Amino acid sequence: MSSTADPLAPLGKLPGVQDSVESVRKAVDRIYGHRVMRRRSSEVTAEAALRGARGSAALEGADWALEEMRRRTDFGEEGEPRAVGAALRATAEAGQLLDVWRQSPLRVLARLHLVVAGGDAPDETVGRPRLAGEAVNEPDLGLGQPPVAEDVAVRLDGLAQFVVAGSEAPALVVASVVHGELAALRPFGSYNGLVARAAERIVLVASGLDPKSICPAEAGHAELGREQYAMALAAYASGTPEGMAAWIGHCGKAAELGARETTAVCEALQRGAA
Repeated sequence: MSSTADPLAPLGKLPGVQDSVESVRKAVDRIYGHRVMRRRSSEVTAEAALRGARGSAALEGADWALEEMRRRTDFGEEGEPRAVGAALRATAEAGQLLDVWRQSPLRVLARLHLVVAGGDAPDETVGRPRLAGEAVNEPDLGLGQPPVAEDVAVRLDGLAQFVVAGSEAPALVVASVVHGELAALRPFGSYNGLVARAAERIVLVASGLDPKSICPAEAGHAELGREQYAMALAAYASGTPEGMAAWIGHCGKAAELGARETTAVCEALQRGAA
C-alpha cells in the first residue's frame, strides 16, 4: 500500500514519533533476548497477561495488588471485583482472536465487549455498538460527551478498513490509533477502556512486535497514571498532529514500561523467585 493511500503512514513521521518507535523496539528486543525467555517463555507470557489485566483494571478504578488477583477466584458481579474479572477475561480472550482480527476487527471488538460486559448490561446492548439515544456508563476520563452513534458507526468502519488493508506505519502507531480511537469513540455502552486496551494488545502481538505477548502495555499505562492517561487521550481526541504525536508517545512509554515490568519477572524467575 502506498503512503498516499495509507491514512496512518504520515503519523510515523510526526515529530518524536520515530524516536518512540525505536525506543519501544529496543526495549522489546532486550526482553526477548533475556535468557529466561529461551526456557520459560510460557511462564513469562502468563505473568505478563496477569500484570496487563491488573493495569487495565486499575485504569477502571480497581487498583488491586497482584497477590489479591492471584488469590481470588470469585470476582463478583459489580464494583471493583467485576472490573477486575472483566479485565482478566479481556486479556485472556485477546490471545484467541489474533487471526480473526486481521480479517474482521469489528467481530473481534464485538466479542471483546461480550466477554467483558457479560451479564452486566441488558442482553440487547452487549456485543454491539450503541444505537442512537443509548448512553455510555463507565468511568469519566474527561473527554466530554461521546460522539453520536451515527458518527461512531462511520469511524468504526474506517478503523476496520485500515486494519484489514494493512498499514506501512509502525506497529506502535497502529496500536496507538486503534486504542485511541476506541477510547475516544466509546462505541459500546460500557467497558470501552477495557476493550480499547485489549485491542491495543492484539495489534502489538499480531504485528509481530510482541508475538509472545510479554510486554503488557496496560501495566505501563497504569504506571503512568490515570491522570496522564486521560490527558494523553484528550490530546488524541483533539485530532491535531501535536495531539496525535503526544498520544503515540504516551503509548510508547507505556509499552516500554510494560517491557520493564516483564524484565523484572524474568529476573525473578532467574533467581528462582517465581
